[in-house]
Amino acid sequence: MKYAIFLTLSLFYTLASAQPLIELQVYLTGFSLPVSIAHAGDERLFIVQKGGTIRIIDGNGAALAQPFLNISARVNSAASERGLLGLAFHPDYANNGYFFVNYTNSAGNSRISRFSRSPANPNQADPDSELILLEVNQPFSNHNGGCVLFGPDGYLYTSMGDGGSGGDPMNTGQTRSNLLGKMLRLDVDGGTPYAIPADNPFVSDNTTRNEIWALGLRNPWRFSFDRLTGDLWIADVGQNAWEEINFQPAGSPGGENYGWRCYEGFAAYNTNGCGGPAEYTQPIHVYPNNSSVGCSVTGGYVYRGSAFPFFYGKYIYADFCSGRFWSLESDGQGGWVNTELLDGANNQFVAFGEDAEGELYVAAISQGTIYRVRVNCAAQPRPEIAADVNDLSAPEGYASYQWLLNGQPIDGAEASVYTISETGVYAVQVMDGNGCTLVSLPLSIAVTSLETLGLQSLKLSPNPFADQFQLELASAEGGNYQIFLRNASGKLIFERRLEVGGQYSEIISTAGLPAGAYIFTIEKAGRRISRSLLKQ
Repeated sequence: MKYAIFLTLSLFYTLASAQPLIELQVYLTGFSLPVSIAHAGDERLFIVQKGGTIRIIDGNGAALAQPFLNISARVNSAASERGLLGLAFHPDYANNGYFFVNYTNSAGNSRISRFSRSPANPNQADPDSELILLEVNQPFSNHNGGCVLFGPDGYLYTSMGDGGSGGDPMNTGQTRSNLLGKMLRLDVDGGTPYAIPADNPFVSDNTTRNEIWALGLRNPWRFSFDRLTGDLWIADVGQNAWEEINFQPAGSPGGENYGWRCYEGFAAYNTNGCGGPAEYTQPIHVYPNNSSVGCSVTGGYVYRGSAFPFFYGKYIYADFCSGRFWSLESDGQGGWVNTELLDGANNQFVAFGEDAEGELYVAAISQGTIYRVRVNCAAQPRPEIAADVNDLSAPEGYASYQWLLNGQPIDGAEASVYTISETGVYAVQVMDGNGCTLVSLPLSIAVTSLETLGLQSLKLSPNPFADQFQLELASAEGGNYQIFLRNASGKLIFERRLEVGGQYSEIISTAGLPAGAYIFTIEKAGRRISRSLLKQ
């Protein structure tokens, strides 16, 4: 038997305190100073350990006991910013088995090298296959940069810090004959050990090293490419006042000067011999270097996975010191929107990484833990259910529905629309696209049955109707009834009194009424039942 809403619907909910928008799910722990995460186009994750080894997490989420690569004897990792720092697999790795690393060698210099996969074991590399591409002298032990990635153009990019100390005392960031403080771009397929891409921005400039793609960087510890658009995101660790994120759109010819040491963020730092701010490429976002916000930006990725649509298209990054996470995205009008995702986990998050499907992971260096970055379901907006006179409708776009009455599942009620059955508190449980099980805000509903109006039956047909519908009802006790027809906005279309004794039938004409939803109500002694109608 169908019932209808009798009393005004009441909406009950409790305002919750602000929830973090992400949660960090432990993926695997037990690593030694993990500093980079990479994939080789398959289900494995490769974890770079600062001391000079690379380990594999297989497709089942287990760490293989044998390292993929062990070059610990060649790596100087004594200082906090030295070590084996970056890993990139050749775009044609499946066929040629080449991968590239950025590490600090025993002399303390930055070295970019190519290695080869073992032909006998896909989970082993040949440590004796090293081809040194480039070695850059590091005058101090800090600001080594260290990230190495292939761009969508097939060229190898690597980041170099300004050489260390503090304040760039040698002004390497602005010295074009020096590779420090730069982003480099190499053609690893065009020559041995590499060639200069013909379209590098300074190939015709005798004052500037041909390898340079961009300059004016302090310590671009982590950069990334948007796997969909090809945009380049560079997170540059600041001196003592500002952390910054730089953006290079896909299709840029390169040559950007990001301003260090002349400027830190938007602020002047040491402008001796420098031009005005307009002569440099400004960051798209900065945040202050202080005890509450953070002190060292950890660059991330634009999320292009499928598991969490909430993240899609957002650049997700963190701060090493505070453990705060944020997202950054275009506002569509030339500006940028920065949103806090997590208010500090204090785990020294040192690097993000993508798997082959674009899902995001982050490494906590001191913990030795790899986390998966996922949506915090508790912060997802709860769906709202709409109440018709007989039916409750869940919002569209969810993967599944389960209606609840007084907190308990209603057997068989798994459609997006549920017909009200009895007085109680109704809600719907849904599975959203982020893998979250959500329960709607509840509706408290009181209903009136046909019997309370002295009716044995009530029928409106056809429904949907064209220019008329038939009202049929049966009343055991008879009496005076009143009927109403309203449109979806509640406007009264007509009302009429009926004298009913037993059976009653009437054809009600609706000629001239526009198509749409209508509500029919029958009332007796202050009690009423409503039915929804649809005119075609």
